[in-house]
Amino acid sequence: MRREDKEKKSKFSGTKYCNNVANILDIAYCVIVVILVIHLFVLQIFDLRNYRERGRLQRASHDFAVRGDIYDRHGIKLATDRIYYNIYARPVDYSKKETPRKIAKLFSPILKIPEAKLYQTLSNSKIPVIAVKKDVDRDTAKEIMKVINENGFRSISLDKKNTREYPQGVFASHVLGFYNFDAGVSNGVELTAKDKLEHAVRATYEKTRDGKIIYKIPTDPVGPTQNPKGQDVTLTIDAAIQHVCEKELHKMIHEKEALRGAVIVMNPRNGEILGYAVYPTYDPNKFLKATNTQIKNWTLTDVYPPGSTFKTITVTSAMELGKINEKSIIEDSGRMKFGGYTIENYDFREKGAPGKIDLVYLFEHSSNIGSVNVGYLMTHKEFYDMLKKFGFGEKSGIDLPGESSGLLASPKYWDKGLHMTMSYGYGTSVSIMQMVSAVSALANNGVRVTPHVIKYSPEEEAEKIKRIQTVSPETARTITKLLAMSVNNGKSTIKMDKYNVAAKTGTSRKPLENGRGYSGALITSTIGYFPASDPQVLIYVIVDSAKKGPVWGNTVAGPIFKEVAEQSARILDLKPDKVPANNSKNKIKGR
Repeated sequence: MRREDKEKKSKFSGTKYCNNVANILDIAYCVIVVILVIHLFVLQIFDLRNYRERGRLQRASHDFAVRGDIYDRHGIKLATDRIYYNIYARPVDYSKKETPRKIAKLFSPILKIPEAKLYQTLSNSKIPVIAVKKDVDRDTAKEIMKVINENGFRSISLDKKNTREYPQGVFASHVLGFYNFDAGVSNGVELTAKDKLEHAVRATYEKTRDGKIIYKIPTDPVGPTQNPKGQDVTLTIDAAIQHVCEKELHKMIHEKEALRGAVIVMNPRNGEILGYAVYPTYDPNKFLKATNTQIKNWTLTDVYPPGSTFKTITVTSAMELGKINEKSIIEDSGRMKFGGYTIENYDFREKGAPGKIDLVYLFEHSSNIGSVNVGYLMTHKEFYDMLKKFGFGEKSGIDLPGESSGLLASPKYWDKGLHMTMSYGYGTSVSIMQMVSAVSALANNGVRVTPHVIKYSPEEEAEKIKRIQTVSPETARTITKLLAMSVNNGKSTIKMDKYNVAAKTGTSRKPLENGRGYSGALITSTIGYFPASDPQVLIYVIVDSAKKGPVWGNTVAGPIFKEVAEQSARILDLKPDKVPANNSKNKIKGR
């Protein structure tokens, strides 16, 4: 074949190949176009509802909800939300009509920021969002929005926030707890009542890119202008009684240079806590600066040997089981040896052995030996079962977080020594709220009512508050009478002029941190209730590790008890039940 023919044939083959490729590409392009048209047709016709919903969700925004407020029983506000705004700028949205210079000039007097400084802040184009100013109040935010709307600014936006505030500061801090919106961390009632405080009816609105609400026919025109709010919570706390508790506790803590202390005031009839002071304390507005020691409600988490206040439980248990009665006589040798231990009455070296004593004497002189002999009248299991009835070894059920169950060994681990120490308050470890709950049964005809700090509706109360018959009404009334007589007969600091007080003081050695043995520090306490003829107020005072002066329940916790009792009686306007002093006898009127 000639050279010219070969070149013509090669050229023809190349042209044919290119034409084939072009045809294939044309066909592929047409197929893609057809597929795209079909896809768009399906999206816009058959799948329209789905994509409309997705678009709506992109524009949707929940309205801003705030937590409910917390009040004391008389309507004094203890916790509330404060709404504030953070102002941001987006440099990407700056324009010739919306420059950092113009924005700085307009906003400087409103934000009270020097114009030059504000301009410098707004000119930082290296970051996508500039924090112009944080924690701006509502009135200032309204002025900012007015300027934004008047000038059609797109680069400035406001972010609405809320923070929890406690108007009374440190007041009742361990009851209220705290709440942090950013971390969702809470404590106290803020935690236990979280569901109610946050139970707000929230609506969803569609908004434009710049945050403006898209109003439709079903849209509530007023709703978007109002912030939905959670339910308010009312506490059983009486602010006046709470103030007295905190003041008297702090006064004694500082006077005696004590480590910590607590005062609890409760209505034994219904379990409502009227005052709940804990030291050390903290300001929930500044809880991030508080130490763990300050924040911890040790009255619920920590346990301790109750000491002589527990003798009321020992005697009551034996009486309920029929081992003793109101007129029983107990042998008190003043001192007792068991194994390598010697137990004696606190006044043995001064007064020696009392001999035969009655129950009033046992309470009045806080006889260790008398209590041990009463305790020995019960078997291990009988004593244990009675302690369980009083609620020891389990949580009281108070509506605050962190409560301990205490320590109560099974009777199969008891021996004579443990039984003996248990009788006068050393064989077990209890929480403060367990003691309050147990003794409240004596003040309420033998019925324990779940202690609580939140006011409940009748329906909620039926579900949350338990009423447990612990001892018979007769036993409760007899013990109340004996306790009141012991206070009236003696020179106790807790004796009141107008009211018969059924109470017991206590002093116990503080266990070492590792739980093995005891330190040199003492825990002093007083627990009781009045008027003895018709108990309406129960008070428990405990002071840990007092250092100055005589350290006894009667000298440290007793004076606090007396002052809190006097002030509570005045606040609650309680009717006196004590016969005037010119009468020969101070008898307890029948209930």
